[in-house]
Amino acid sequence: MTTSTPEGRIAGLFGLRGEQWMRHANPWSVWVRFSVLPLIALAAWSRVWIGWWAVLAGAGALVFMVVEPLLFPPPRSTRNWASKGVFGERITAEGARRDIPAQFRTSRVPMITTVWQTTGLAVLVVGLVRLDLLLTLAGLFLCVCAKAWYIDRAVLLFEDVKTRDPECAAWEYSTPDPRSSS
Repeated sequence: MTTSTPEGRIAGLFGLRGEQWMRHANPWSVWVRFSVLPLIALAAWSRVWIGWWAVLAGAGALVFMVVEPLLFPPPRSTRNWASKGVFGERITAEGARRDIPAQFRTSRVPMITTVWQTTGLAVLVVGLVRLDLLLTLAGLFLCVCAKAWYIDRAVLLFEDVKTRDPECAAWEYSTPDPRSSS
């Protein structure tokens, strides 16, 4: 269930409701997600090589961005950084129905990471308009680092909330690998 929080509305745009979050909690989904912005940048840069076909490449990258969170099955194990980060994002998206601890409600990290991402995006756009490789890479670097920092804080939020919320604690599991049994 999403809420009227900004995070909840964004999660809803990507189809992240209820058990659909478990598909995005697959570590492959999280790590592939990091490729979306570079793909969009590559599509914009490709105008040099393929002209107007770059618009089609950009549209494909945007479609991929929307459907990617649901491409993977639920993971065998959620006892990893990527899955826990998704759970922290879910807690934030469902903020109205979850008791978010004060240190996370008052934290400036989400605002700082948003400023970093916005700055990185501005640098990226300038780099793409000017076809300046250094600015483009710097913008991508800022965006990716800020997102990783945000996810890391989301992991801490999940680790804190799961100690008091049995529903959240149940999101963390590990299924034995059938290949390892003799």
